[in-house]
Amino acid sequence: MGEISSFLPILAMFAVVYFFMIAPGMKRAKNEKKFAAELKRGDKVITKSGMHGKIVELNEKDNSCVIETMSGKLKFDRDKISMESSKALNAPAKK
Repeated sequence: MGEISSFLPILAMFAVVYFFMIAPGMKRAKNEKKFAAELKRGDKVITKSGMHGKIVELNEKDNSCVIETMSGKLKFDRDKISMESSKALNAPAKK
């Protein structure tokens, strides 16, 4: 019994690391993947690098999109679109 109780603190430490670091990261990755899959033409987006624009073309083959900005059209990978910033941009204004 003494051998098992010496491993309990190590097991507890792994459980804490999993529930506070690994599980939330997996949930966030799942939500970002779902967001990227739900993008459609006409959506206003902000990229992770801060570029603002509107989606004008989606390419399923290479998982990319073309974004129209004030200076022209740019091609980005869908996973480079910022989920938080884009959702805040498209959120209805509160009164």
